[in-house]
Amino acid sequence: MKTILTGAAVALIALAGTAHADGHQKVADIHFLIPGGAGGGWDGTARGTGEALTEAGLVGSATYENMSGGGGGKAIAHLIETDDGGTMMVNSTPIVIRSLQGVFPQSFRDLTPVAGTIGDYATLVVNTDSDVQSLSDLVAIYQDDPTALAIGGGSVQGGMDHLVAALVMKNAGTDPAQIKYIPYDTGGPAMAALLSGEIQALSTGLGEAIELARQGEVRILCLTSPERVDAVADVPTCAEAGSEGTEFVNWRGFFAAPGIDADTLASYQAALEAMYDTDAWAEVRDRNGWVEIFNSGEDFTTFLEGQEEQISTLMRELGFL
Repeated sequence: MKTILTGAAVALIALAGTAHADGHQKVADIHFLIPGGAGGGWDGTARGTGEALTEAGLVGSATYENMSGGGGGKAIAHLIETDDGGTMMVNSTPIVIRSLQGVFPQSFRDLTPVAGTIGDYATLVVNTDSDVQSLSDLVAIYQDDPTALAIGGGSVQGGMDHLVAALVMKNAGTDPAQIKYIPYDTGGPAMAALLSGEIQALSTGLGEAIELARQGEVRILCLTSPERVDAVADVPTCAEAGSEGTEFVNWRGFFAAPGIDADTLASYQAALEAMYDTDAWAEVRDRNGWVEIFNSGEDFTTFLEGQEEQISTLMRELGFL
């Protein structure tokens, strides 16, 4: 079952001439714009969503374009400049964080919010070859010598992955300002750095770590979820692991160009909402350990405004603003 989130909780295209049996009209095609490289959370979300939509017959075809640069700002500027109604850009919590930091001049207000679609809990992970077996082991190393622990992430200094690592360490009773954070362009290179031993721990999303954990290549120390997640039932919440009060979910969703017409926008929203009731989506969702959400249109905008306020408060508390 999907959760409907409201409030502060979290080229024009052709349409096929016939409606599906469920009453939803098919979208001919969608081009997904991905603000980062292959292997990251944005990439996985866009491609997984496109897979589910096309497999379910809700979209005729899907194409993908990775456009890294500027912490996501290059893709945002491109979508605004091209004003292409046939494109949906995937994004997530960093569009709020990086706008607050001034990494790029735009915000979600310069785009058309389509819908929030999933939530991905954050994690701290280590290589399975590491002597670190638990969050308390990691905290002990940090307390002994913060410079001996390099924690990487697929976002810039002060970005989401850095913010999560700082939140976990703060609530575990340490000084988060001393974290030796190593930024990477996206989650893929960050994970490669962990596996090669370049960093000792990684702050990332569950969706980016779950398959490698299943393969025995990484160890997930904790999840920023309020309760354990069935897909990784043996992994404790961060609160259980000693970081009391740590809860964080990274929403992911889609935005369109500022000039998109109302009918095209509605067709995108209808296709995304109908996707949740398909077997194709269930397979993608379970494979990635995603939490289902859906908030579209005005509700999505209201949610984004609320998150902006909440995150700015937290970032000031942690010294990131």
